[in-house]
Amino acid sequence: MAERLGTGAWSFEVNENWAKIPDEIVLGDCAAVGVDSKDNVYAFNRGDHPVAVFDKDGNLLRTWGEGVFTRPHGVHVAPDDTIWLTDDGDHTVRHCTLDGRVLMTLGIPGKPAPYMSGEPFHRCTHTALSPNGDLLYISDGYGNARIHKYTLNGKLLSSWGEPGTDPGQFNIPHNICCDPDGWIYVADRENHRVQIFDGNGKWETQWNYLHRPNGMCLARGSSPLCYIGEGGPSGEINRDWPNIGPRVSIHTTKGHEVVARLGKPHAGIAPGQFTSPHGIAVDSQGNIFVGELSGRSWGRFSKDPPPAKRRVIHRLQKIAE
Repeated sequence: MAERLGTGAWSFEVNENWAKIPDEIVLGDCAAVGVDSKDNVYAFNRGDHPVAVFDKDGNLLRTWGEGVFTRPHGVHVAPDDTIWLTDDGDHTVRHCTLDGRVLMTLGIPGKPAPYMSGEPFHRCTHTALSPNGDLLYISDGYGNARIHKYTLNGKLLSSWGEPGTDPGQFNIPHNICCDPDGWIYVADRENHRVQIFDGNGKWETQWNYLHRPNGMCLARGSSPLCYIGEGGPSGEINRDWPNIGPRVSIHTTKGHEVVARLGKPHAGIAPGQFTSPHGIAVDSQGNIFVGELSGRSWGRFSKDPPPAKRRVIHRLQKIAE
């Protein structure tokens, strides 16, 4: 019997073998994942085939991006079925068609802005579009502590944020989303919170009681849910502590209620466990896709060498009530 996570209306069945990958294709750790209007799934991975496209049944349709991307990090599939891909290894954001044609590149490949200068980009992490699709927000998180606001033709309008722990400050802004009201949600990972701003960068509120929020997405709809992949302990002292991640948590955006936390108490490689849920997306049926960074942490969970065919994507299938 398949492993189940959650309870009641928030029950999911773990499908470990959803992604059907031919033997000749080797995919790396999945840094991010996106879903288009047909429920096709885009795994942005750190292997020889950076973008792997699956249909809703897990069949591999195609790959692309070979020779283009250096270190995949973020995916945002736009309502017009184009895709924004953030590469923190070469400090760029690329806007592409779903078959891989590059429409625009923001940033200069391989040439970062000075470290913590506030100028775009130094290891940027993710993107989000405004509700009308006319503005682009970019989290610039590993070598900066900034959010940048752009027009769709690539003009920088404004930026906000600096290193720190106060409201409006960041310690690795790792992911970003925008809700139907135009509010901006930023996964402030090493401050263990999500900060929320208006469309001009004015701080509104924050969500606490999170552990290293990594992946984050808003399901489409007028009152969407926010899905967050929380990372596990980052050090040796507390790495075996239960109930602090890695896990997937589901939040309401109105009133901020945590409706579910999914995952076993400890990190691991067994069904229902996570190692590092770095990317997350939800399809039209409420199924959750989680991209994992398992390769770098494999040794914590197994003495065996990591297999060539590691688990690339978790699929958590929503169980009908």
